[in-house]
Amino acid sequence: MLQIGPYQIQTPLVLAPMAGVTDRPFRQLCRQLGAGLVVGEMVTSDVNLWDTRKSQTRLDHTGESGPISVQIAGGDAQMMANAAIMCVRHGAQIVDINMGCPAKKVCKKAAGSALMKDEILVKDILQAVVAAVDVPVTLKMRTGWDTNNKNAPTIAQIAQDAGIKALAIHGRTRACAYKGAVEYDTIKAVKQMVSIPVIANGDIQTPQQAKAVLEYTQADGIMLGRAAQGSPWIFREINHYLKTGELMASPNLQEVKQILLGHLHELYEFYGTFMGLRIARKHVGWYLSAHDTSRDVRKQFNQLLTPEEQITLITQFFEQPGKEQAA
Repeated sequence: MLQIGPYQIQTPLVLAPMAGVTDRPFRQLCRQLGAGLVVGEMVTSDVNLWDTRKSQTRLDHTGESGPISVQIAGGDAQMMANAAIMCVRHGAQIVDINMGCPAKKVCKKAAGSALMKDEILVKDILQAVVAAVDVPVTLKMRTGWDTNNKNAPTIAQIAQDAGIKALAIHGRTRACAYKGAVEYDTIKAVKQMVSIPVIANGDIQTPQQAKAVLEYTQADGIMLGRAAQGSPWIFREINHYLKTGELMASPNLQEVKQILLGHLHELYEFYGTFMGLRIARKHVGWYLSAHDTSRDVRKQFNQLLTPEEQITLITQFFEQPGKEQAA
């Protein structure tokens, strides 16, 4: 169990915030399939930009079960504090601060993992956000700025002193982006020096990896991102393995079909037909990556212009002869 402020997270598995991916339909699906906590897509700390359709959908948590976690990004302490207040007014029960995103468009604004270069500013931001809201504030970061500057332990101590309630650490530096091997030594070092929960993140793809990372780092939880794209059942598989030591059978194709079709219907309902059709394309690409080796079905899917056509194609694909085996 993972404790974040007053919230007891029953399973120590967290869906990482991913822009353009962890929208409400995907968050709810991952929670249904075993995620203990799901974090919404990153929103800018500039609340003047929240009137856009993109920001409005990112801040929509209608009907979600709690605790609702919303991530904010920015480089100005007062703007971050104000954004946190506004997130709580929108229903956030946990506010997460982004110091982990390596994207250039985020870092060039002195946000995301770029903040780790400026420990004084980090302290100012964390203290301001914690003081601004009455809900738990968490922090997502990397191991450091580059391989010569792995200052996650220092940032972690600053965070704990500022009142941060949990840390999620991606086992790469900002300079590494998403390339190269993930290292867990820094996460292990942070866990040994702080008393707040530490969540390990980075390239965890299988139940066996999840267990090994938990045991090595002694982290309190695991955060999954890309491993859940097209495989949201990864959460229940990891849960099962952690509890029993046995691997759960992969979902058969009939269940994959049902999960995917349900996901598509939720996308159409949430975004409307025009956007729903387009957002469905990337998700279907992930779901079918292991089944549509020629990519023919995915190419065909991307040309379709109505929900009915998309649903029909997916249904026909999974019901063709010879597709009774496990996914």
